[in-house]
Amino acid sequence: MFKNKIYLVVYLQIVLVLVLASCGGKDKEKDPRTVFKYNEAMGGISSLDPAASSNFENIWAVNQLFNGLVQMDDSLKVLPCIAKSWEISEDGLVYTFHLRNDVFFHNCDVFPNSKGRKVVAKDFVYSFNRLYDTKVSSASTLLYNVDKQNKNTNNGFVAVNDTTFVIYLKEPFSPFLGILTMKYFSVVPQEAVDHYKEEFRRNAVGTGPFKLKFWEEGTSLVMHKNDNYFEFEGANRLPYLDAVAVSFIKEKETAFMQFLSGEIDMLSGIDAFNPSEVLDADGKLKPLYKGKFSLETQPYIKTDYIGILIDENINIVKSSPLKQKAIRKAINYAFDREKLIKFFHNNLGVPATSGFIPAGLPSYSQTKVKGYHYNPEKVNQLLEEAGYPGGKGLPEITLHTTENYIEIVEFIQGQLSENHITMKISIENATVLKTNVAKNEFNMFKKSWVGDYADEENFMSLFYSKNFSPEGSNYTHYKNPDFDKLFERARRENNDSIKTALYQQMDQMVMDDAPVIPLYYDQVVRLVKPNIKNLTANPINLLNLKAVKKVNE
Repeated sequence: MFKNKIYLVVYLQIVLVLVLASCGGKDKEKDPRTVFKYNEAMGGISSLDPAASSNFENIWAVNQLFNGLVQMDDSLKVLPCIAKSWEISEDGLVYTFHLRNDVFFHNCDVFPNSKGRKVVAKDFVYSFNRLYDTKVSSASTLLYNVDKQNKNTNNGFVAVNDTTFVIYLKEPFSPFLGILTMKYFSVVPQEAVDHYKEEFRRNAVGTGPFKLKFWEEGTSLVMHKNDNYFEFEGANRLPYLDAVAVSFIKEKETAFMQFLSGEIDMLSGIDAFNPSEVLDADGKLKPLYKGKFSLETQPYIKTDYIGILIDENINIVKSSPLKQKAIRKAINYAFDREKLIKFFHNNLGVPATSGFIPAGLPSYSQTKVKGYHYNPEKVNQLLEEAGYPGGKGLPEITLHTTENYIEIVEFIQGQLSENHITMKISIENATVLKTNVAKNEFNMFKKSWVGDYADEENFMSLFYSKNFSPEGSNYTHYKNPDFDKLFERARRENNDSIKTALYQQMDQMVMDDAPVIPLYYDQVVRLVKPNIKNLTANPINLLNLKAVKKVNE
């Protein structure tokens, strides 16, 4: 903790004299004047390779360093990025992208004269092919619809010339452009990957508004302005900031004190601070802090939930009462989501009583998708139906979670106990939880799902039978042939109203079969210092810093 504190105070004086392993450390630069500083308190950053941008922490850093063909704005519309334009064939099978001719990789010794070279279409062929390697990335399932068998392509990708890149699909797939906005699909230079090999993860060479300067894992990450960045705001070349600095302070009280003192410019997420200290019962900023910083909130396409492994071919399921649908539904009815949001989220968020798809997406409906409300009578009825009247004889169940959610799961534990369901809580390291859930070693687990792109397909993919973990994200091993047929139809459908109706049907199926226990639809929550300007937010909570300005006080 002491090291974390000291670094933010003095790093501007020492960073330029450090002998750095990454490309960014060898550039001659002016001492940064405007530095945006944020804290990463949760899981930390494990890689700066876009191919490994599977978690929220990595994505934020990668977004500053890399670009893809397209990008998403704050209204979740797909906009040009390195691709200045594109066409989709009438049959929806061929995507042709026309690339800008003025995008360059960051300067690095892997290039002649250490000068970053121009990005060309074959760089995208290479970058996208990397994603098929499951040792490199977990994104291979996102490419399932690319026509790898097309003999005239390189795994479904073609560089027609330096500025024309083509992707061939096996069948129409309406969310495809949105998927390409994900950071997995950023362009990387083969020279750097070949040179650094596995260490490319900490020697990022991209095209983004910032370039890597220094990264000491778990302590500090510094990125400096890319003076050759290709995007402009009017006549002004972006970015405006000179640098971005990330700290990794785990103790929320320490991070909040540094935020108050100006050593941190932004705290993100309600778990990053003590909400009862900062917010009143209605989720508003307490008078004590008004003027010192602002509270910024908006809907977040993110669902927090408890997942239940229901595949009876797995040993831990065979002997578990959770294999019974009636027990899973009883748990869904056995706690009060409204109280959960009120007492533990200061009313920031929406109780998840209307399905798994969160508020903010078109198919979300409080009337057309019926979820679960607190109902002790239904709990008793379902327990009796399952053969455990009044909970008699019902074995203890275990919920695996991380320390960050202990108060929430203890509240659920207490309410379940009042309704004759005994639940044990097992606190896990975040990495252990993620790994064991993916390997089907935990029967019941607390997780959350963030929409990486603005389409319900992203949420319903968790229940598609061809996405079984560990290869895919169907951690519950839910399998329903009728659901699969609707899912496959919705992915080909371009009519928005028909898609919405199909996803509502799927969401209702999931609620009826109860492989998950939705808790709440989250909100983007940020505390921001008043001298930070143009820091916008969006429903996928992507951190965009290229247009941010900092007024030094």
